[in-house]
Amino acid sequence: MEKGFKQLVAEANAAVETVAVDEAMQQLQTPEIVFIDIRDLPELQRDGKIPGAVHASRGMLEFHADPESPYHKTAFASGKKLILYCASGGRSALAAQRLQEMGLHNVAHMSGGIKAWKEANGPVEIIV
Repeated sequence: MEKGFKQLVAEANAAVETVAVDEAMQQLQTPEIVFIDIRDLPELQRDGKIPGAVHASRGMLEFHADPESPYHKTAFASGKKLILYCASGGRSALAAQRLQEMGLHNVAHMSGGIKAWKEANGPVEIIV
């Protein structure tokens, strides 16, 4: 294998903006920011999500982001800053890098993911 996941995540972290959990918490009510949860649905159901976050699983991310896709989610075309997060920060770094490659430049990811958010006592919305 030429590149493992560690190298890919390191390269993504070097290429995208990383938002610390405490900074993300301060931006939770900012109207110009949309939180994007890229975890799979069972993870959301088990652990909850950041209140108001848009769910766009990593496996469907490119389809949700592309306005020409039947699976497009309007949050990606809102012009707002997107802060992606996952469980611990690896997938969200890769996803943010991919969105930048697609032409979305007002994108960041949250370090530590929902795990760090919960450890910092951030609010969590329960998914039923």
